[in-house]
Amino acid sequence: MSGTVVHLHKEPNPEDEPGPVTELTVVPEQPAAPPVPLWVRSGRAVRTGLTHENTRTAARAMARHSLYVAGGARIVARRTWDGRTAARYERMLRAAEAAGNHEAAAEWEERGQRYREARHRRRMDLLHSPLDAAKGVGISAGMGVGGLVLLGIAMAVATKDPTEVVTPLMAVIKFINLMITIVRVVWGPAITIGPFLALLALWSVGAHQHAAPQWALPPNARSGEGEPITPSIVVKALRDLGVSTLRKAITEMGDAGASMLGPITIAGCGVEVDVTLPSGVSTNEVQGRRRKLAENLSRHEHEVFITIPQAARTVRLWIADSGALDEPIGPSPLTTDETLTANYKTGKAPWGQDLRGDAAALSLYQRHLLVTGLSNQGKTAALRALALWAALDKTVEFRIADLKGAGDWAMFDGLATVLIQGPADEQVIEATEMVEGLVEEMNRRIETRRTNPDAVFTPLIGLVDEAQVAFMCPAVDDDKRPYGGSKATSRYFMAVRKVHNQGRVVDVLMWEGTQDPTDQNLPKLVREGAHTRAALALGTESQAVMALGEKAVNGGAAPHLLRQGLDKGTLVVASDGIEIPKGQTSITVRTHFINDEDAKAITDRAKALRDGVTTRHSIDRGEERDPLADIAGVVGTDARVRTQEVITRLAGLNPDAYGGWSFLDLKRVLDGTGAEPYKSDGVMVISRDRLARALADRDENGSASAA
Repeated sequence: MSGTVVHLHKEPNPEDEPGPVTELTVVPEQPAAPPVPLWVRSGRAVRTGLTHENTRTAARAMARHSLYVAGGARIVARRTWDGRTAARYERMLRAAEAAGNHEAAAEWEERGQRYREARHRRRMDLLHSPLDAAKGVGISAGMGVGGLVLLGIAMAVATKDPTEVVTPLMAVIKFINLMITIVRVVWGPAITIGPFLALLALWSVGAHQHAAPQWALPPNARSGEGEPITPSIVVKALRDLGVSTLRKAITEMGDAGASMLGPITIAGCGVEVDVTLPSGVSTNEVQGRRRKLAENLSRHEHEVFITIPQAARTVRLWIADSGALDEPIGPSPLTTDETLTANYKTGKAPWGQDLRGDAAALSLYQRHLLVTGLSNQGKTAALRALALWAALDKTVEFRIADLKGAGDWAMFDGLATVLIQGPADEQVIEATEMVEGLVEEMNRRIETRRTNPDAVFTPLIGLVDEAQVAFMCPAVDDDKRPYGGSKATSRYFMAVRKVHNQGRVVDVLMWEGTQDPTDQNLPKLVREGAHTRAALALGTESQAVMALGEKAVNGGAAPHLLRQGLDKGTLVVASDGIEIPKGQTSITVRTHFINDEDAKAITDRAKALRDGVTTRHSIDRGEERDPLADIAGVVGTDARVRTQEVITRLAGLNPDAYGGWSFLDLKRVLDGTGAEPYKSDGVMVISRDRLARALADRDENGSASAA
């Protein structure tokens, strides 16, 4: 049945018996789709062929190699023109004038004038050269023929054959005839092949210089990633930076824009170059386009650092080798040299390496310290590396509050006189009282300095890690004074400020580590009280200003451009305690990482330098003290301890009870106990054995009293 489809519908039968056909439906058959015309199918095939990747690749290859010839011809023509004219000197003169360097402009003008004079002399010589050449040829030809005849006469005499006289002359004539024959044979193919060889030479020059548009170049040539930094690359990167004044000035200079550049020097795992900007271009216009400049140099943003040196209108570019900053630096000297010791006053802590690959060492002498950054970027490791070095000076005393409480400072147990660990309010209260103890010790030392200007004190470092926990603590004391905050009544804030104000002169120092700085968790007066300020990766430029100060950030410091998670341990330092290149306000340091196992080994060496340190894990508040027992406790296992050292240890044990003690207070407690101070080797000391007997006697008869 043509044009119809017949459907037979059968009623369902519950008993599965065949049922009658009750309906016959005739449905018109749908007409078939018309065939696609041949020209449409051909057009689709052509379009598919033209847009196929293989076709595009082949087209780019054809365009590339054709443009190589044109580009090579342009380059050769430019080189020829430069070699035959004074164009090179004119470009350098314009470049020097555009850069405002009038001395260089005058020098290039003088060089150009000397070149023109030398060229004039050469041209004048050419006017006389034909006559001179003719004379020379005539004389040479006469001498040559005469020489050949003399040679022939000599041969004729020797052989007694007169025909030998013309033999040398005929040999020369035959040689000339041979040369003419060779030229006739070669000349035709040379004329045919010569243009192809010339095209090949032009293609080679263009291919070597990649003289083709970017779209036509192969992918590896287009990316340029990791290519060495050359003056032309730097100039092109600056030209394409998007600063119209800079682009116009470089265009007017021509290829001589490289005159803006100082020498490109190898600096660690990269290169460094100073760029003198043309008049009308400010340094912050270049600084603000760091990412674009890095991409123009075929680098990632974190591989290009822009700083402002001392010279006016100059930026200093440090450009890393591609991928070099992702490679780890070597181990710390603290872990490789077990004989290494420290000197707090004259030494410097080996902290890591700067971007040039040079060792970066920091002086800690009488400098308060602040290290900040985002969470998990290596802040504690960087702070601990400095403390480990300082611990190798046996005169340094540490009082540490770790408000994270993860055990990062556990190896200082038995080395620090105070070690508080934990993030709770109770630990913040103890940390606050620890810092207030620093204030009391500072005041005692200042009072001693008034009566004895020549008094010398051992360094005392109070260290609070995760200090933002203290500033944000909501707890208040019995007098309703808050422990946290930044008000005049805030106990932690005021104690830190007092140490910052006067502690340095008596070697009482404050070190703090904090994360994600804000005005609330790192008040302005506290962050500006630190002499050494270091920042790891931060989130915003405003945080960078908080961490390092506005001057450092304006000078090129950019911790907010460090990569979170990838640049762990890399920090930007603003301090007079570290060597910073002249004219810069900060330096970037990749710090050595010291793991917990190595840190424990270093603290064990530091403990061996000391006579034994009793570490308190909490601050005693308001309880009755037993001075005689406390004295025996701080003496510990040492046979004899100097009285001044005993007083210092007592102050560390309980600043409230012993922070203001002097030698007279110590003598008052020990008088009549049999453990009085006595001289040994010219210094006053206290004996461990005498203290033990005094305590034993007191326990027996109860005659000794706890003053």
